[in-house]
Amino acid sequence: MNKTRLEAFSDGVLAIIITIMVLEFKVPESVSYEAIRPLLHKFLSYILSFIYVGIYWNNHHHMMHTVKRVNGKILWANLHLLFWLSLIPFATAWIGEHHFAPFPMMFYGFVLLMNGLAYFILQNLIIKQHGNDSILSKALGKDYKGKSSPILYLIAILFAYKFPAIAGGIYIFVALMWLIPDSRIERIFNENQ
Repeated sequence: MNKTRLEAFSDGVLAIIITIMVLEFKVPESVSYEAIRPLLHKFLSYILSFIYVGIYWNNHHHMMHTVKRVNGKILWANLHLLFWLSLIPFATAWIGEHHFAPFPMMFYGFVLLMNGLAYFILQNLIIKQHGNDSILSKALGKDYKGKSSPILYLIAILFAYKFPAIAGGIYIFVALMWLIPDSRIERIFNENQ
C-alpha cells in the first residue's frame, strides 16, 4: 500500500492537536500584566507540549521518507501513535490549570511515555516491513535516544508524586534531547540516493 494517505492523515491530526491546545487559552478581560499572570502555567505547559508535538511531527516526517510501502500493521501502529498524541492537549490543560500538581504531572509523564512507546512500535514495524538493511534501520543504529526516553519518563513519573518540579525538569530535558537536530535519517537517506 502507498504511504501517502497515512502521511496526510497524520499531518492533519497533528495540526488539529496543536489547534486544540491553543484553544485552551481564554483571552484576559483586562489589558494589564496582572491579567495574563494567572495564565503563566498554562502558557508554559503549552510551550512544552507544542515542542513535543513538533518533535513527533518532525521525526514522523523524516521516518516516512524512509518508507516505501505500508501494511495494515503499520497503519494501526500509526493510529495507535496518533491516539496517544491526541491526549497531549488534555494532559497539557490539566497540568497548566492545576499549576503542575503531582498527579497531573504523573499523568502528563504517562502520556509522554505512551507516545514514546507507540512511536517505538511504529518504527519497529516499519523496520520489520522493510528489513534490517533498510534506510531506517541503518539510520537508527543502537537508537540510544529512543531507548533512554522511556526510562527517563518512568523516572519522571516516579518523581512527580513528591517532586513535580524535578519531573518537569526531566520532561524538559527529554524534549531538549530530541530538539537537537538528529541528522541520522537524512544522512543515511542522502547516502543511499
